[in-house]
Amino acid sequence: MSVKLFPTLRNYKKEYLLKDLFSGVIIAAVSIPISMGYAQIAGLPAAYGLYGSVLPVLFFALFSTSRQFIFGVDAAPAAIVGAALSTMGIAHESSAALQYVPAIAFAAGVWLLLFYFLHADRIVDFISTPVMGGFISGIAVTIILMQIPKLLGGTAGTGELPELLCHLAETALHVNGISLCLGAAALAILIVGKRFVPRFPMAVAVMIAGVFLTGFCHVDDYGVTLLAQVKTGLPGLFLPDLSRIEFTVVAGRGLMVAVVIMAETLLAENNFAAKNGYRLDDRQEILACAAGNIASAAVGCCPVNGSISRTSMNEQYGGKTQAVSLTAGIAMAAVLLCATGFIGYLPVPVLTAIVISALMNVVEVHLAVRLYRVSRQEFLIFMSACAVVLLLGTIYGVVAGILLSFVAVILKATNPPRYFQGMMPEKTEFYNLDKNRFAWPVKDVLIYRFSENLFFANIKILQDDILNHLQENTKAVILDAGAVNSLDITVADGLVSLADSLEKQNVRFYMTEHSENVNEQMRKLGIGRLIQEGKVRRTILSALHDLGLKEPFPLEIPESEMEKVRRNVYFSLTPEEENSLEEFAWAFGADTVREIEKRVKTIAGQIHGISDLEQLSEAGLEEKLTFWHSLGPLDEDELLRRLELHIDDLPQELKDNRKLAVGLIERRRKILRDRILREHPNLHEHLRQKRETLERRLKKQRMEE
Repeated sequence: MSVKLFPTLRNYKKEYLLKDLFSGVIIAAVSIPISMGYAQIAGLPAAYGLYGSVLPVLFFALFSTSRQFIFGVDAAPAAIVGAALSTMGIAHESSAALQYVPAIAFAAGVWLLLFYFLHADRIVDFISTPVMGGFISGIAVTIILMQIPKLLGGTAGTGELPELLCHLAETALHVNGISLCLGAAALAILIVGKRFVPRFPMAVAVMIAGVFLTGFCHVDDYGVTLLAQVKTGLPGLFLPDLSRIEFTVVAGRGLMVAVVIMAETLLAENNFAAKNGYRLDDRQEILACAAGNIASAAVGCCPVNGSISRTSMNEQYGGKTQAVSLTAGIAMAAVLLCATGFIGYLPVPVLTAIVISALMNVVEVHLAVRLYRVSRQEFLIFMSACAVVLLLGTIYGVVAGILLSFVAVILKATNPPRYFQGMMPEKTEFYNLDKNRFAWPVKDVLIYRFSENLFFANIKILQDDILNHLQENTKAVILDAGAVNSLDITVADGLVSLADSLEKQNVRFYMTEHSENVNEQMRKLGIGRLIQEGKVRRTILSALHDLGLKEPFPLEIPESEMEKVRRNVYFSLTPEEENSLEEFAWAFGADTVREIEKRVKTIAGQIHGISDLEQLSEAGLEEKLTFWHSLGPLDEDELLRRLELHIDDLPQELKDNRKLAVGLIERRRKILRDRILREHPNLHEHLRQKRETLERRLKKQRMEE
């Protein structure tokens, strides 16, 4: 697959420009407090968060196929790296931290590059919407809980839900009233503004108001925390001191961070893409993440990730392409070069309110409500994914998300829709007996519909359902496998076991309605004998015909219900003539011709074995011969025609008696034509045309001889 550069800028429309520029400036402004805060969580000085908001963002935009996703310093990788430093006993913002953190970012970038070459993007295909929604919501709630203490005048929380709640409780004991009022007012303004003037850049207005409050009211004199001052100038390139780094630790932590970055970014990107109606190249997104993290390491910053909160803002302000990221990166570079002075005037509670406001849109409350109404099982999966992220962290959330998706598949497959079918009087369709009160079972026959693919985990369900519903008068079981597209070895053994078990109880077994590729799988799995023995039929009707039943099929209707049934009969039954040779081709696939010829020779051998051939009446031929299964008149005529053409291939004794055999076959075919003329006059012309074609062919053969 070729790599495309700036794919979202191709065929760029000029009407996008103002929205992209405007949204990019807002993202840059909002990224200032967010990036600085997360850099500190990762163990770096706050200024490094701004450094990670220039080059990594530009490199991500170079490769990303997402029209609106924003990249940068973010919570999940920052929290993982910060926790890793604590585990290793490395103090935050120490010289060791300045070596290890960018080294982990570089390792994460290399792992992501490897994931790109391994096509690891396919992992997202195994994550369902409930899992994705729960995962994203869990991350959003976690970040909100991290930020709330800053509204109260404290520091950001770290860790999972228990640690966050403990930190919040401790901060609540020492609340700064001015800080709380300032943050709460900013949050209220943002929520109201989003509701009534969604297009107005309320976040920028609130930020400007915060700067003015500091400048004129000196809110910092009342204990309100301000952002730290940042020196002007762009960052230089970082070269780690390899002698101070343990490579195994860096590689291990880098792998952990890379998995989280890939999963969280792809999940969130696909969520936004689905919501806004465009497609992604998931594999190239991994390459974009790799490029962004290697660029972050090059400026000494922490691992970087897709930002849900900033992407939500971009969506709110109408950004259309990655020109937003380019604008944000360039704007941040301009701030670093000549406008870092105002950063020290920004009140932390105001900027925290901006972050929380953006994250409130990310929590998928509407999806949770929808799932609760339509599928309690998927609602529980959603809540489980969210709870795992909150309680155990993003890494376990990724693993749990994948496992929950597989659990959802298994639960669905191991509890499939299935039911027994019957018929309504004088109708040809088959109905769910539990849902149709005027449908009744075919007498002495179980017709069972299994509406899911068969595999090792659900074959026993099928066996138990059928065996548990057998009655003393059951003569046949017909499996409607119309939803079955594949089999495995466990299913193959299970079907043979079921068929043999039923045979011991003198109950005939049929598998019907499935596609012909299933027959091919059956032969490959070594259970082709079920086809040979006539236990596989193309339709339920052909199975019923093989049982000797004809329309209208006898139904098990209680005497007490007969009068009600008579009042509800409106349609007449139209007999259906089964095309048995078409079914033959369906069953045997590529081996059809060979199998037909084999059957013809078998029948010829049976004719040779008939001792009273001369006394046999033409009407009795059908009773003397064992066909693959019962044939309709058109198909029996076709088989007899083939038999007639193969007379010269028969044993010598039969060829010596050729005239008698051919005469017998012709008399039998005359009976068939008379029967068709009597029962199906519309088919008689078709049979006559076939006969004329055959006669022309035989005449030509005789002339050639």
